[in-house]
Amino acid sequence: MKMIQNMTRFLAVFAGLGLVLSSCGEQKEKAFDGEVVLKGVVKNADESFVLLLNQFEDERVRFVDTIRVEADGKFTYTLALAHAGFYQLTDEGEIERTLALYNEDVELLIDREQDPVVTVKGSKYTDQLLQIEQLVDAFQEEINGLNTRYYDAMSARDQDIIREIQAQAIEMEAAHADQVKELISSFNGSFVSLAALGMLNMRNEFTFMDELVAQLEENYAGHPMINRLKNQLDDMRVLAVGQPAPEISLPNPDGDIVNLSDLRGKYVLIDFWAGWCRPCREENPNIVRLYQQYNEKGFEVFGVSLDRTREQWIKAIEDDGLTWTQVSDLAYFNSEAASTYQITAIPATYLVDPDGKIIAKDLRGISLEKKLAQLFE
Repeated sequence: MKMIQNMTRFLAVFAGLGLVLSSCGEQKEKAFDGEVVLKGVVKNADESFVLLLNQFEDERVRFVDTIRVEADGKFTYTLALAHAGFYQLTDEGEIERTLALYNEDVELLIDREQDPVVTVKGSKYTDQLLQIEQLVDAFQEEINGLNTRYYDAMSARDQDIIREIQAQAIEMEAAHADQVKELISSFNGSFVSLAALGMLNMRNEFTFMDELVAQLEENYAGHPMINRLKNQLDDMRVLAVGQPAPEISLPNPDGDIVNLSDLRGKYVLIDFWAGWCRPCREENPNIVRLYQQYNEKGFEVFGVSLDRTREQWIKAIEDDGLTWTQVSDLAYFNSEAASTYQITAIPATYLVDPDGKIIAKDLRGISLEKKLAQLFE
């Protein structure tokens, strides 16, 4: 359930991805001159009322300036910005509005007595951001309902319902990813698209993101935030679907070195796990069942343990009945294989075809079962 809960936090993307993409819609835009004028009216404002302008930048919210509101409630502020970005307008109390700013002047109407209401005019980028927020809220509502059922099933120890809910969560995540990509495509290249990328699994949506970044780089060559995102994707490129799976050569429980390439010619699930990892242990019965079902048809598992002690590793293998190839250097997340495959959390899996190429990532539960059925049945 944690994997789908984490998808709802798109604001973290502001820091991690960079926020610049040209818009190529049909509407003619003014040339970006480096300035955006914010003007508006605050209804029911007293003489001491001020607005604060912050910017989402590098994993934090950075204070930009104070906007003075005149006695008649009007304000005008010229913001100098080097590139498109996301800003927060607030009074550190009732008002908080996120703005997507680039080459448009923006008008705002703020009514402090209606919850309060902040109306934005003249900013199609902020309108697009609102669509993302609405998608986040709708998905969060679905998650909350599923979480309630999940915790009830956990309390009742109803394994059938738990498995059913886990399957629904996977399907929900896939459907949500499709909705996010559809929304991004509807923006026709707007930089606001990057605010939605935090709802996608970068490992699974590498191609989609790579194509988006290629457009960013073409339109804004040399921008530091785009370069940072490009470098992040370049680091992942070696592990993208379609790439050869890097070799793993580690000792098995008997101390003999075993190579991943020894299993060439079969479909191989590279399974990063550990005896101390509860989600890994909960997934093991599913892998055991699928291994027994498809092993004779050409399915193998290559278990890579991130355990720290041999005793814990061996006991988990025996207790869970894992009969496939197991290797480990007992180095926890400092494992050579974990570094090569950029593993920062487990369980994590890569599915490799008979030619040794990666064909899928992070398959678990029903998603693994469906993929193997597709391959073998």
